[in-house]
Amino acid sequence: MLTKKRGKQTFTLANPPSIAGHANAVGKKEGEGPLADSFDYIDGDDTFGESSWEKAESAMQKRVLASALDKAGQAASKIDCIFAGDLLNQCIASSYALRGQNIPLFGLYGACSTMAEGIALAALLLDGGFGEFTAAMTSSHFCSAERQYRTPLESGTQRTPTAQWTATGAGAVVLAREGEGPYVTHVTAGKIVDKGIKDAANMGAAMAPAAYDTIKAHLEDTNRKPSFYDLIITGDLGVLGAEIITDFFHKDGVQLPNYEDCGVLLYDKETQDTHCGGSGCGCSAVVLTGYLLNGMRAGKWKNILFCGTGALMSPVSTQQGESIPGICHAVSISTLK
Repeated sequence: MLTKKRGKQTFTLANPPSIAGHANAVGKKEGEGPLADSFDYIDGDDTFGESSWEKAESAMQKRVLASALDKAGQAASKIDCIFAGDLLNQCIASSYALRGQNIPLFGLYGACSTMAEGIALAALLLDGGFGEFTAAMTSSHFCSAERQYRTPLESGTQRTPTAQWTATGAGAVVLAREGEGPYVTHVTAGKIVDKGIKDAANMGAAMAPAAYDTIKAHLEDTNRKPSFYDLIITGDLGVLGAEIITDFFHKDGVQLPNYEDCGVLLYDKETQDTHCGGSGCGCSAVVLTGYLLNGMRAGKWKNILFCGTGALMSPVSTQQGESIPGICHAVSISTLK
């Protein structure tokens, strides 16, 4: 029996699916940042025409799915299944966004790793011959996330220096079994890594060990050096988490010359007061579906290792004093099969 597994955690796709369409939408603050030109839609007041933050998040998802389908030249009826999730309890932003869409849904909760996880599963399904078109989608909203997890806006709580800013944004990707690139060529599934960090306002430190573990596993499984990739990018470790992972590899004698982090890229640290940078499911989703994939199509990069990172906590676990389990899923994207 032919196996597509390489090493302990990585899967090589025999028929790499194409990223046929991708789209994003962001809020006002994200639209004022350095990546503004890469966004498809910027909302002026973060409400997206809705009466609550949670409804606004669903509205974002509806918008980006319609746009990604349009770019892929496909109707919703052609999608064999979609992998979608968000940060809200029971992933309500996704389920409400998709009601009435008549698309088979696999709901996901990977925290901020959801975009990478969704693309990984959508690509594996197509490579296995179980469909022609799949999609992956996720979102986050600063106001809905803060209300659920940390400091509701009306409380006026001061944020700590290690805190990150939950991005208001959504991203969607449509994958096709056949088509032009970029292509998803490899998937490295992450493992839970928990180093005992309990501070919900220091997610970069909680997630960095998981990112290190997955990137190291990917490089070992594929027998690749970091220099193979034009860009290795983590989901949203932020400034502190990015420093930690770089230090981990430095201690191994490994340099990451082409390393970036979505949470660092999304905002201007000097002018936008986001402390350690961006976070949230929407953070890596909008950076990928805008800046990264647009750059690949323009010839800026040929090979990217996209590593979605997630802090798998909940309000209940935080209130009970539990530590924060981290996860990281890596997806190798190439302009060539």
